[in-house]
Amino acid sequence: MTKLRIFLTSILLASSGTAFADATEDFGALLDEHWEWTLVNSPVRASMMGDRRFNQDWSDRSISAIEKRHTETRGFLRRVYAIDKKALSNDDQLNYELFRRQLQDEVDEHQFNDFLIPFQHQGGIQNIDTLTNRLRFVTVQDYEDWIARLGKIDVLIDQIIDLAEAGRKAEVMPPAILMQRMPEQISTQVVEFPADSPFFRLFAALPESFAAADRERLRAEATDVIEDTVIPAYRKLDDYFNETYLPAATESIGLSQLPNGSAWYEHQARSYTTTRLTPDEIHRIGLDEVKRIRDEMMAIIREVEFEGSFQDFLEHLRTDPQFYFDTPEELYQEYLATSKRIDPELVNLFGKLPRMPYGVKPIPDSIAPNTTTAYYNRPAADGSRAGIYYVNLYKPEVRPKYEIEVLSVHEAMPGHHLQIALQQELGDVPMFRRFMGFTAFVEGWGLYSERLGYDLGLYKDPYSRFGQLTYDMWRAVRLVVDTGMHYKGWTRQQAIDFFKDNAAKTEHDIVNEIDRYIAWPGQALAYKIGQLKILALRERAEVELGDKFDIRAFHDELLGAGALPLDLLELRMDSWAATQ
Repeated sequence: MTKLRIFLTSILLASSGTAFADATEDFGALLDEHWEWTLVNSPVRASMMGDRRFNQDWSDRSISAIEKRHTETRGFLRRVYAIDKKALSNDDQLNYELFRRQLQDEVDEHQFNDFLIPFQHQGGIQNIDTLTNRLRFVTVQDYEDWIARLGKIDVLIDQIIDLAEAGRKAEVMPPAILMQRMPEQISTQVVEFPADSPFFRLFAALPESFAAADRERLRAEATDVIEDTVIPAYRKLDDYFNETYLPAATESIGLSQLPNGSAWYEHQARSYTTTRLTPDEIHRIGLDEVKRIRDEMMAIIREVEFEGSFQDFLEHLRTDPQFYFDTPEELYQEYLATSKRIDPELVNLFGKLPRMPYGVKPIPDSIAPNTTTAYYNRPAADGSRAGIYYVNLYKPEVRPKYEIEVLSVHEAMPGHHLQIALQQELGDVPMFRRFMGFTAFVEGWGLYSERLGYDLGLYKDPYSRFGQLTYDMWRAVRLVVDTGMHYKGWTRQQAIDFFKDNAAKTEHDIVNEIDRYIAWPGQALAYKIGQLKILALRERAEVELGDKFDIRAFHDELLGAGALPLDLLELRMDSWAATQ
């Protein structure tokens, strides 16, 4: 090599190194800036994560603030595209792609004006008092912050009313069948005396470790803010909702019936599944899965020598007292015992387990009648609050014993808690990666975990195995009824009947589930689509690796980068298999 060529080569290497350093620095600064922007604009989320700088604030839900955030998100996205992805390290190229997709999805969704439907029958402003279950209340300052936040709830409620009114005028309205559940929920906040307010419960049970003077002062301040601000604000909401909003709610249930609704639902399907599958394709996948699972169910019915039809067996499961506890306390104790039985077996399937523990708690009575069988709340980012597996104890006579095991592996371990806690504990990724959640991955993992119950020593009797199949069928049915209602013109009753014809869930649960899908279009598609992808990746790895396949290593790799879109997950796992 001549001296000139050496000189030119050194210049090129130096310039490429500079470009690499510049791109890395620019991208890192952008991620830091956006994360801070996220916390500033989401004060409640920041509080739940353990960042207490904004403990006295709500998110600004005014239309002007929503439009401003959209404009700023587009600005962040333009800055992402301005960075040379190829000049980043392999790790940062993945961070880049995930960050870009997150921003692009947010920008794309804005056109559908989903923010003009601010009410949800399964949680929202009407029972925001339950938020205290997800916040830290340890110090006197924590309670003072909450009082200050409550002092601004009238502004938040006014903003929500303004959004709802804008949606009413634009004919972007939720179904009446869902909104009819809300007056009773709102009415629990419209009380005559502050001590009867759901918001006062927190102050009625102040820690005895606080000085008597502090307890007296906090209760007095809470009483004043509830009387002067909270109750009048909810009374205003109650009047608006019942007199203006509810009468205008739509009789239709499908998203496709709203302005630009079909395109909106197509976007929801792509977003939640992280695939290019169309609603029609997803519907067909659902029908195929329903048939496959039903054949497995029939095999169990023959095994237990039940005399009667498939529908007779489902009715038997829904009505025979042997499958139900008599009291909420008995049901709760079985959830606790099941969770305790699972934990010691996890080392057989995972090389790495999260440091953060989880607990099992009842769903609050105020929301239990209108919510799902169970759900999970992630730990606080600062480690001040464990993960919580919430279980529904309302009407134990409709909550069968045979679903306790399968529900627990989905919501707690090795399902949501294991995956989400491990992701939060990733130490070498940007903050947004530790808390982002692609639903197809998160819920796909939860559903995949239900199959792992067999490896954990669960599902010993045929009814528990039928319970596992019932939950698998439940998610297959979702593909059919969600696309049916929101894209293919199904009625609510059609969806309920299809569910009842194929799954042993009780009618109370089925109705709540169908109404959840109506309220949350597309989200229900993620579970089965994600599970099928993970199962396919495992099967492929088992075939390719043969005796070299290690289930613990497979799971550790699958979870090792946090939640990923399914196409990027496939690339990761194929690369891993090639190195084994």
